[in-house]
Amino acid sequence: MTDHTWFIVAIILYMLLMLAIGYWSYRQTDRYDEYMLAGRSLGPVVAALSAGAADMSGWLLMGLPGALFVTGLSESWIAVGLCIGAAINWRLVAPRLRAYTEVAGNSITIPSFLENRLHDSSHVLRIIASLVILVFFTFYVSSGMVSGGKYFESTFGGSYLDGMLIIAIVTVAYTFIGGFLAVSYTDAVQGIIMFGALVIVPVGAYIVVHGDYDVFSYATSNAYGPHPNGNPTYFSLFSGISAAAIIGNLAWGLGYFGQPHIIVRFMALRSPKEARAGMFVTVFWMVICALGAAATALVGTVYFGAYPERSITDQTSYETIFLDMGRMLFHPLIGGLVLTAVLAAIMSTMASQLLVVSSALIEDLYKIITKKQLSDGVLMNLSRTAVVVVAVIAALLAVSPRDSILSLVAFAWAGFGSAFGPVILASLFWRRLTAPGAIAAMVSGTVIVFAWGNSPLGDWLYEMVPGFLGATIVLIVVSLLTKAPSARLVEEFDQAQHLAVTGEYAHTTK
Repeated sequence: MTDHTWFIVAIILYMLLMLAIGYWSYRQTDRYDEYMLAGRSLGPVVAALSAGAADMSGWLLMGLPGALFVTGLSESWIAVGLCIGAAINWRLVAPRLRAYTEVAGNSITIPSFLENRLHDSSHVLRIIASLVILVFFTFYVSSGMVSGGKYFESTFGGSYLDGMLIIAIVTVAYTFIGGFLAVSYTDAVQGIIMFGALVIVPVGAYIVVHGDYDVFSYATSNAYGPHPNGNPTYFSLFSGISAAAIIGNLAWGLGYFGQPHIIVRFMALRSPKEARAGMFVTVFWMVICALGAAATALVGTVYFGAYPERSITDQTSYETIFLDMGRMLFHPLIGGLVLTAVLAAIMSTMASQLLVVSSALIEDLYKIITKKQLSDGVLMNLSRTAVVVVAVIAALLAVSPRDSILSLVAFAWAGFGSAFGPVILASLFWRRLTAPGAIAAMVSGTVIVFAWGNSPLGDWLYEMVPGFLGATIVLIVVSLLTKAPSARLVEEFDQAQHLAVTGEYAHTTK
């Protein structure tokens, strides 16, 4: 068989596995809360792996290796910030969010939690939160489809559009039928695939090249990729990068506190106590994967620089370096299985985002606007319809991509981190937070990210920094200037803190 045939066999096997998990999840899902949050039944390992896979997306295997290949190790500040941010998120946010969402009306979405947490009877906070989710996740899902198109271009030399559509259809299919349970378990499997691939690809490439070249010095003085005379600062974490750029890259870690598709995993844990185990699994997985991405770029400078007969498909942003190495290094069947890691990364994130968007549309907008009491079956069907609608819109945006994968992800990440991050942290750790303060922070964070990111200032400092800081200041000022929370709200706050620590309610009322 030809290489392409082997690749197709591997990908078909992978797709069938994802659809089988989706069907199994469908058989386990009878109620609306199960479709949206798996009935809060996730163990820490599944929750951690699914959160990691949903987090990293095609950026981990395409965007990050491409950026490291082009610029050097100075781009690794992003990975450092993300690993630190993920650890803090699991340690501080996960147990409290799991507890508080149960105390606050058994909330199953982030917008509904914020409304219940702050007793906002006007529904303004919930509606604004839902709109922010719709806007930024449209960009985020679109970035996944761009990754899918590039994947098929590199792997098969095929059509970008065909590849984008195939990945979109399969992802929508298992999300459509299986809901949150399907998304979580497919993500966990995909996280394992990504982990394995990010280990064996750089190791395999190193075995090929290290006997002839010094991998740890080659890039500084030899031609490769976009550097005809080498990149003398490749191994420096500080040369060629400003303090503002380092701060901006580290600030990616701030984004974790406000990513709905990640923190919803905390809400689905079996108990707050299991967040600690989830933290250890997540940190181990992320550190190894980040090192694998960096090693892929490093070894790639030699693999593609010293062997001119080997070339990278994407000659602009070099975001197919992992794909091309995986395809060239191994037997076509093994290579095909390795390449499914990129599919895993892309599809896991898209599925998580589509489900969160559908919940925002149905649970947080449709139910509020129509004020109808609907059966679980109707709500699940409406949510499935929403998944399809959002996927179609994202696909239209991805038909002619204008930005790199990393740029699309960076913008959406900053948007969520600035709009939701300060509000989520304050809702869990500050009794004095008020609904007007949360609304003002969410709006200001969103506006700052759009304004800063689309101005020349965005080239100097990542929009996450001013967005997060600006929203935090607005949140504190407006909350202090508005009426203090009621005694009942403060009681719920204390109840949630007790539950986060002990796993038991502090009062007899729930």
